[in-house]
Amino acid sequence: MARSLTLRNIYDKKFKTLAFEGDWAKAFGQPEYNGIWLVYGVDKNGKTWFALMLADHLSKFDRVLYVSAEEGASKAFRDTCQRVGLDANNRRIHVTEYMTLEDLEARICKRKSQRVILIDNLTVYKDELKKGDIQRLAKEHPEKLFIYLAHEERNEPYTAMAKLARKLAKIIVNVKGLTCYISGRCPGGVMTIDENKAQLYWGSSIINND
Repeated sequence: MARSLTLRNIYDKKFKTLAFEGDWAKAFGQPEYNGIWLVYGVDKNGKTWFALMLADHLSKFDRVLYVSAEEGASKAFRDTCQRVGLDANNRRIHVTEYMTLEDLEARICKRKSQRVILIDNLTVYKDELKKGDIQRLAKEHPEKLFIYLAHEERNEPYTAMAKLARKLAKIIVNVKGLTCYISGRCPGGVMTIDENKAQLYWGSSIINND
């Protein structure tokens, strides 16, 4: 049975947070360094582009594992890495192609495994992730941050696991037309992936994030 806590216990509790700065801090604040985040959106609107930007920023704080389960190490994925401007010498970001859920769990259980895991995307794992697996992974690895990417269908995350991830997520990023709408347990806001291309998509209706 869990022991009860006083308000003083709560207020004095220390949390490991990400010391985001600039535009990242405006939208994400100083989020806790664990749990579940979700990035979702329709095809070819910038999900992977943003996820790689996020991976790059998170690599300033710890090691990141990017599971490119859908695109693998394809030319398209390489081109997106180059478009983001990822430094080829950044040894804090490791990329793997699709691996089974069993192999992924074995990897993240290793003592020196990466602390941040981005899974791109949940559709690829729809036959492997069973009810409760997303919660179980977060519970069994409370020191890790799991960031799931998901497709969008009818304005909702696709699949059922993606919808569950949205309910459990501390931070949710909906990507539309190279623009990210950030919500959840954070200040929230809008981040533009590529200003010029986003304006072409949205026209004059794009929200200014100044």
